[in-house]
Amino acid sequence: MLKIVLFGGLLFKMKSMPQEIEVWYLIPGLRRELAKILINEYELSQKEVADLLRITESAVSQYLKLKRGAEMKFSEDELVEVKKYAEKMIGDRENSNDYLYKLCLKFRGSENLCELHRKHDSTLPEKCDLCC
Repeated sequence: MLKIVLFGGLLFKMKSMPQEIEVWYLIPGLRRELAKILINEYELSQKEVADLLRITESAVSQYLKLKRGAEMKFSEDELVEVKKYAEKMIGDRENSNDYLYKLCLKFRGSENLCELHRKHDSTLPEKCDLCC
């Protein structure tokens, strides 16, 4: 289904809203990277990671096997940020979803996310700043 969006005074037909791309790709990609970091660097079990990220153990397993969240790629600088937030989550487990949300805000409008959005929606205007 196409959505009509007003952008820069012009109307555009859009297949995917930026928020849909975040839900379908960014959040799973972040969970994938967080799961890898929490298991490999903090030696948490899959159950502990599942509890921390508030997802199922099978979801953690799928992230680690790249069956979920594999399409979203992150730059080296972005991965450094994810590691910083993993450390914050370890120190403040009760607010882990808040940190995931803050990561989403940080990466909203990133080059990699916009590139993925364009891949899934060729109707985006060439100079798009919908997420910024």
